[in-house]
Amino acid sequence: MIGMEHIQLKDFPTDFLWGSASAAYQVEGAWNVDGKGKSVWDVYAKVPGATFQDTNGDVAVDHYHRYKEDVKLMAEQGLKAYRFSIAWSRVLPNGTGEINEAGLEFYDRLIDELLSYQITPVVTLYHWDIPQTLMERYGGWESREVIEDFNNYAVILFKRYGDRVKHWVTLNEQNVFVGQGYKTGTHPPAVRDEKRFYEVNHIANVANAKVIQSFRALSIEDALIGPSFAYTPVYPKSPNPKDILAAENAEELLSHFWMDVYAWGEYPRVAMNYLIKEGIAPTILPGDLELLKAATPDFMGLNYYQTATVEYNPLNGGVGEAKPNFTGKKGSSKDSGIPGLFKTTANPFTETTDWDWTIDPEGLHVVLRRIENRYQLPILITENGLGAFDKLESDDTINDEYRIDYLKRHVKAIQEAITDGVTVLGYCTWSYTDLLSWLNGYQKRYGMVFVDRDEHDEKTLRRIPKKSYYWYQGVIASNGKQIE
Repeated sequence: MIGMEHIQLKDFPTDFLWGSASAAYQVEGAWNVDGKGKSVWDVYAKVPGATFQDTNGDVAVDHYHRYKEDVKLMAEQGLKAYRFSIAWSRVLPNGTGEINEAGLEFYDRLIDELLSYQITPVVTLYHWDIPQTLMERYGGWESREVIEDFNNYAVILFKRYGDRVKHWVTLNEQNVFVGQGYKTGTHPPAVRDEKRFYEVNHIANVANAKVIQSFRALSIEDALIGPSFAYTPVYPKSPNPKDILAAENAEELLSHFWMDVYAWGEYPRVAMNYLIKEGIAPTILPGDLELLKAATPDFMGLNYYQTATVEYNPLNGGVGEAKPNFTGKKGSSKDSGIPGLFKTTANPFTETTDWDWTIDPEGLHVVLRRIENRYQLPILITENGLGAFDKLESDDTINDEYRIDYLKRHVKAIQEAITDGVTVLGYCTWSYTDLLSWLNGYQKRYGMVFVDRDEHDEKTLRRIPKKSYYWYQGVIASNGKQIE
């Protein structure tokens, strides 16, 4: 891979979508308002010890009641796109059956508010909050019944909002919600079973393809659809061929295993061979592969946060799965791996956040090139950002220069990739406002807009733009020319 150095960088496209992002459970609150049903997170976040200091999204940052204020701040910043997810249980309280009109109307109002300021809505169909009823009825993503129910839900949204929404994300980070739900056991339903993990993942792949097929059948004018993948590209620790092979193993099993299916409808052969040998391969029914092949997305959605470096991990005495850092105590995470395949190791060339995530802007350049070279699909960067401890000063400023530095270097990496010839449609920072960071509570702040609340006190929920908000305002106004 050539990290080409350019004398002059190409300008960002004039229609580049400078955006920001959120997810329903993390921002909306109003968890039981206006006919909304429970999602798995409404239940799971209340299991003692499941989340950081037992935080939940019952109120979150109350975007449900404050969306006009939030959208006005977006408009003042000059935002071109806002990516948000629709809560399935707000639209279908039981996941299927009766439609909750009040839920649909909330998203009508949000979409219309965005459009009144010329902000492009980017809608995520599924950001981890499957209705609890479906979990109780048939195990959620563990049953093939979910394929039909998810498709039915998606079609309701396509028909309702397709006249106004032209950018659709199907599943957000399937690798994460399936992995944390069924492999590491840290997200609902908190299962640790590799066989079930691969079964669930295949069902999610089929559901994703089915929804794309339904979307195509509706022929929504000028509309694009694709999944969002959390891509953590892998580097070998050294030129030792054993480390190179470890990196190949990791890239194949942790990344190609999803993106190959999205783009080509095929599982990587080496990875599948390994799963068959281990007795953990998914059940593939007749017609599945044909459906996967027929559902090519219009773009690859990319959630990029960090890179991983791996080395050889012996079959005997090798390192296994380790628990990540959910506390923000720097240096508390351990190396993790699969014996006989690979194990993670520190990269001396990158810094890390308080949550031990590597900070690697060049890694974004690497990722964009890898997707371009392998799949030849346009890329929509649906998430990229820095989770940090932010401090509200007495004069209402938040000096988050570290976030500006992080975002600036990532924007530059995108421009370098565009100059190389990669097609990038847009860039959504994660996140717009501070929000509930799933297992990490409210202390891990990602927003460009500070929200005055903490783990146990909703305080005023006041919105206060951070320094990064004004920095991004300048970037957008100059279409990426002014990043200093």
